[in-house]
Amino acid sequence: MSSTVDAPLEWVEAVCDLRLPSNTDRRLQELMDRNNEGLLTEAEQADLEALVELSERLSLVRAEALHLLGRKPE
Repeated sequence: MSSTVDAPLEWVEAVCDLRLPSNTDRRLQELMDRNNEGLLTEAEQADLEALVELSERLSLVRAEALHLLGRKPE
């Protein structure tokens, strides 16, 4: 199912600028590092999976907004 929604240009541009908050990004990096070392607890593994999913979804939304604007990722 495909549909089109009109949105102000400023909204689409704002989506392009979305990023994980710096503290969340640091936590994701920390968890990835600990995962590489095999040091994650079950709770940390769950946190890592949730943050990776969030990061991937955010990347996909940003990519779509960039595509709509005819821009390439920075």
